[in-house]
Amino acid sequence: MSHAIREYSPADETSWLRCRALSFLSTAYFDAVFNSKPQIQAPGFELVVADAYGTVTGIMDVTVDGELATIDTIAVHPDHQHQGIGRALLSEARARVSALGVPTLDAWTRDDPSTLRWYRATGFTESEHYLHVYANSSTEAGEPDRAIGERRPGLRPVMAFLHANLRDERSMREQFARVHICRRFALEL
Repeated sequence: MSHAIREYSPADETSWLRCRALSFLSTAYFDAVFNSKPQIQAPGFELVVADAYGTVTGIMDVTVDGELATIDTIAVHPDHQHQGIGRALLSEARARVSALGVPTLDAWTRDDPSTLRWYRATGFTESEHYLHVYANSSTEAGEPDRAIGERRPGLRPVMAFLHANLRDERSMREQFARVHICRRFALEL
């Protein structure tokens, strides 16, 4: 199956959001939902793959900062996965990044086995690691208090998202129900 890759346009926003949300639903990023597409904050490019009806089936946003290009978002709609869309987007991104003379393309992701396999299978090398820790009162009433510590008068935390050092993984997993290893994958071009 051939995939027509093109630049994202504002008319794609609703379909882009649906593709991302549905793609992330079965991953550790299940709650990373937006109601509008985030604007990339540095130079870069935004790519989409759309079907014959204009429905976005794959997305990739890449920022470029000096000698480093970073995949900010890559997602393939669940109904279109395992058809080469992700690899096609990566191939296009690699070509664009190489044309800019940028030597490294990287991405940060969490500990989803299929995502980790994809990055490894497409030539990325895993390097840096840290923890994403969620403290949520709906999981356990005391989690946010344990995470935040000293509080501002009149405010009661109900949820917190925190970064922690990988060396503290055991302790974090003992204290909090939701802990993910965040991993950097890099591809030298």
